[in-house]
Amino acid sequence: MPTKMREWSWGFLFIAYAIASSIAAERNPWTERISGSAGDVLEDDPVGKLKVYVYELPSKYNKKILQKDPRCLSHMFAAEIYMHRFLLASPVRTLNPEEADWFYTPTYATCDLTPTGLPLPFKSPRMVRSAVQLISSSWPYWNRTEGADHFFVVPHDFGPCFHYQEEKAIERGILPILQRATLVQTFGQRNHVCLNEGSITIPPYAPPQKMQARKIPLDTPRSIFVYFRGLFYDVNNDPEGGYYARGARAAVWENFKNNPLFDISTEHPTTYYEDMQRAVFSDDIVLPFADAIPWEEIGVFVAEEDVPKLDTILTSIPPEVILRKQRLLANPSMKRAMLFPQPALPGDAFHQILNGLARKLPHQKSIYLKPGEKILNWTAGPVGDLKPW
Repeated sequence: MPTKMREWSWGFLFIAYAIASSIAAERNPWTERISGSAGDVLEDDPVGKLKVYVYELPSKYNKKILQKDPRCLSHMFAAEIYMHRFLLASPVRTLNPEEADWFYTPTYATCDLTPTGLPLPFKSPRMVRSAVQLISSSWPYWNRTEGADHFFVVPHDFGPCFHYQEEKAIERGILPILQRATLVQTFGQRNHVCLNEGSITIPPYAPPQKMQARKIPLDTPRSIFVYFRGLFYDVNNDPEGGYYARGARAAVWENFKNNPLFDISTEHPTTYYEDMQRAVFSDDIVLPFADAIPWEEIGVFVAEEDVPKLDTILTSIPPEVILRKQRLLANPSMKRAMLFPQPALPGDAFHQILNGLARKLPHQKSIYLKPGEKILNWTAGPVGDLKPW
């Protein structure tokens, strides 16, 4: 069964005491500017720094899929839909492909939902292959670089590996024809076959109206120390909890299920997707817009082997360290960067994606192929992926 939030790897991460500190940060009257490895860039305006050409694909690749199931507009992978809509109206869009820095292929590859609303990725590879075959035969731009100046939004559990079980995702690997493209994805883990160097990691989609409705009053007492909602065991695929999330979630449950400081549960409240924006647990993770946001300064990283000592570790953090993390969290630019509002707002996740693409410019001359040169293997990958879509 597809997971609602995928655990990656490098230690447990609590964003400034998870939800408790987010609440406190809302009350904090002073903030601190945020500067990542790329500099103080969260408020950069991408307009004038890049031009994007949006391929006009037949509606069977996007709009008709959405018409069949409008639920796709509200699930956690909906960024692929809203990014398409955003780009169609964005001033960075160009109708002249000859002047484009980047090319975007709008496929809604996660909009195939089960009756319970979980995305199934099994047809996605064939859809994406079909779209690439179309653009490569209808326009000359893909063939110049075999996709090195193209980007795709692939927000599923394991992104361009197109499977929700990690073992099978690793076995599949990134769809071969996407190996040279820049991939915009929610999955991020260092040294993992499903994350290429140079990919742009983004937050999962959370409905903006729900986020707005869940604003907490300023006078709300700090009553939650650690908060978590989600699976601790993958009952269908890993009932013992040794493989799922590398055993980290199971360890939290077994060690702290009766600890009054820990508000943890497998129940999914109505605010489940919003909560995912506030507390993150992972190892070796590449967090959203990592070159723009200094997550190491905002979060608390705990090695997996130290999970049983989590309560001691968190309670031992000096108050001045917590206060600085809260000041960083209180920065409005930090909050905007995590959201996909409609209409778009300056500094939001849409703009962070464009800024990430702009920082990759200019393209190196080496991405352009010599006449007759081929790098990608169009017949590589599982046999089922090669069937017509």
